[in-house]
Order: sequence, then structure tokens, then C-alpha cells
Amino acid sequence: DLTYPKDRVAYILADANAPLLVTQTKLAEGLTGHPAKVIRLDGDALTLAAESTSNPSLTTHAGNLAYVIYTSGSTGRPKGMLITHHNVVRLMQATEPWYHFGEREVWTMFHSCAFDFSVWEIWGALLYGGRLVVVPYLTSRSPEAFYQLLGDEQVTVLNQTPAAFRQLIQAEAELGQNPKLALRYVIFGGEMLELKSLKPWFERHGDQRPQLINMYGITETTVHVTYRPIGASDLAGGSVVGVPIPDLQVHLLDANRQLVPVGVPGEMYVGGAGLGRGYYNRAELTAEKFVPDPFSS
Repeated sequence: DLTYPKDRVAYILADANAPLLVTQTKLAEGLTGHPAKVIRLDGDALTLAAESTSNPSLTTHAGNLAYVIYTSGSTGRPKGMLITHHNVVRLMQATEPWYHFGEREVWTMFHSCAFDFSVWEIWGALLYGGRLVVVPYLTSRSPEAFYQLLGDEQVTVLNQTPAAFRQLIQAEAELGQNPKLALRYVIFGGEMLELKSLKPWFERHGDQRPQLINMYGITETTVHVTYRPIGASDLAGGSVVGVPIPDLQVHLLDANRQLVPVGVPGEMYVGGAGLGRGYYNRAELTAEKFVPDPFSS
């Protein structure tokens, strides 16, 4: 994400050690200090056009990497998380009984490609044959413009951080309810959901269509971990995390990694099919964070 500080972009490029950098001429000058061969989609267009147009032979399998995505680095320098094709595909398969997405869905790519919420947005649309609306950057920064886009494009699946959705609620209050809205689902992630903030939305739309759903998750476990539909009756409570995705396990453990009793605070440990391969070139950190599951054989 080139809106990041230059030193962060340079660090990620150098740390990733990718053999190829696909970019544009206007951006290439600012991307330095890396070992990659640079391919400019515009400047090298004639050379690329001379290449074969036939499909390459399929050499990948489910265990191959789909992407390396860098975490925020809040505890130090950013670290690259290794996620496989299987990690992503099983996310859609495991949540299918809840959502029943189809080819008529319209999704938005609202979030930065460097934020793993975008993985859910892009492949949620494309793996089901739906339509993906790439939201222009300036539109994503204007709640009023984005609210208008939701109606114009007949978006059915909206993925938002709670903070962004609060701004959208305010925009709707100022603009008036858009009769063209076609939302089926609003899916939250990325930060804690304050339930009371949803009251104005429920007062205007009810709690059935669209269905509002809280999905807690972390980069290391492939975007989402838990699922909880939110209703108007939930507004009086605190944070609602929900139940694990069926192919994941969640344990609340104390400092000795023992299960805590109901009502006692603990740390969330996640296991199962969504766990990535570990941190890129960070064996010690991987060993520290990815620990054997004492409750499974």
C-alpha cells in the first residue's frame, strides 16, 4: 500500500525478497532498495504483448502460498504472515452454510490490499462468480459518496470496520435513506464492535435485512475466526464475539495455558485449518506464537 510511509514500504519490499515487482512507471521510481526484477505494466507493454497468450500449465497445489501479508508491526517491525491457497479456500467453504453466497452477489473492495479484510472481499466475490466493485480511494474516504455508491452499484455484501460503519450511519442520517440500497449482509471485522453504536441503523432498517454480523479475526488465522449475527436485542450487552468457524477451535487459557472457568478472563488461542504457515523468515517468533495444541491429538 503506497499510502504507507516510504520507510515501511521499503522495509517490506526488502524483507519480502520477492523476485519480481509488478508496477507502473510512475510508481517504480519510489520503489527502491529491493532485489526484484521490475516489470512495468505500461512501460513494458510491448514486450508483454509479445509473450504467449495461452494459459500456463497448473503447477500449484493447495499447500502452496497464496500470499504473504504483513501485520501492523505494533510489537516491533512488520512481519510477513504466510497464508496458503487452502487457508483461503476453506474460509469460504467453512462459512458457506451461514451465508450461501452466489453469483448474484455484489461486493465492494473497500479496504487496502495490504489489510487482510481485502482477501475476504476479493475472493468472496470471485470464488462465487459474483461482482466486485473496486471503491475509488477518494470515495472510500467520503462516507457520503460511499453511501451513494452502495445504492448505485446495488451492493449486497458490505464489509466494514465498526469505525467506518459508524461514519456510514451518520452519512445516511444526513442524506436520508437511499431507496436503492440492496444490502443483504453487513459484516464487521478489524476491531471491537460497540453494539450501542448500531441503534440508529436498527431504528431505520430493523435487524433482518440487511443482517449485521460480527466476525472477529486475525491475520495469522486467515481473516476471520468467529461468527455472530447481531440483533436489536443485543444492543444492551457488551462485545459479542460469537462461535468459531466450524473448522477452527477457540480456547480461553490462562498464563499457564490452562482452560479458564466461565466468567474468568483469559487469552484467546485459535487452532485449526485457518492457521497460516508462520512468519516469513522469523522462525523464533513463529515457534513462540504457533504452539502445539494441548487439547488435541
